[in-house]
Amino acid sequence: MAERNGNSNVITREYLDSLLIETRYMNSTNPDTGMTLYGEKFASPIMTAALSHLDHFMFDGATKQYAEGAARAGAILWLGMAEEAEVEMCVAAGARMIEIIKPYSDRDLIQKKIRHAEKLGLLAVGIDIDHPFGEDGSPDNVDGYEMTALTTEELRQICSSTKLPVIVKGVLSVYDANEAIDAGAAGLVISHHNNRIEYALPPLAALPEIKKAMKKEVPLFVDGDIKTGMDAFKALALGASAVCIGRPLMTAIKNDGAEGVAAYLANANAQLAKAMAYTGCYTLDRMDPTVIHNGRNL
Repeated sequence: MAERNGNSNVITREYLDSLLIETRYMNSTNPDTGMTLYGEKFASPIMTAALSHLDHFMFDGATKQYAEGAARAGAILWLGMAEEAEVEMCVAAGARMIEIIKPYSDRDLIQKKIRHAEKLGLLAVGIDIDHPFGEDGSPDNVDGYEMTALTTEELRQICSSTKLPVIVKGVLSVYDANEAIDAGAAGLVISHHNNRIEYALPPLAALPEIKKAMKKEVPLFVDGDIKTGMDAFKALALGASAVCIGRPLMTAIKNDGAEGVAAYLANANAQLAKAMAYTGCYTLDRMDPTVIHNGRNL
């Protein structure tokens, strides 16, 4: 196992693996993994994560294969920081898509990207709230773009500026969850954004408290070392509406391109279906947090 040293990804993996599942076979039946999100139906709550710059550090065409793989699997495609042409290419691949927008200091750029997303008919847009600061707490700078933390009022203006659902990504506290909901967020991504800060609370540790304390019910999404259908099941049982898989799909793209992505997502959904059948949680609205136990307490 990797050295901890405060690495939030390692801590999150340890926490995920500590969660154990009890079985409930009586009165169970064949599972249905289908879900409805923002008025549209999908075959699985397992989605891609909002990866960025795949063509930069993998190979030219990796982003296109990522999108094509999601489309073949019927999965929702999340995409991170991207230029307009890249977003258009992903839409052309056929996947329903959610674009995550950075907290650009140039707030007009945020609006420009939202207008582009509206034009393309995306399923939703999202705003990173956890990417305003660099390693020393100064304003972050990504690809020459300076970032600035959003205020609740600014987020309210963003949410009210579009008919698209606005999802807030990078929530890891009841405080941020309720500030986002007050501002009109239509969904939250519980995430520490791939170890943005060391010693971060694992998303699944934060999820139940956030769900319980939310001022208004909105879809809750989880990312952070979700690798398998069993990981997905644990998140869904604890209150997530859907989950995002990221880094394993990068390996799938590298090895087998779009087909590898589609196959990985299909296999993860099969694992999820197995867990649902074995626990009596045979539809997403029957998910029950009491089937999950923290093995560290046993």
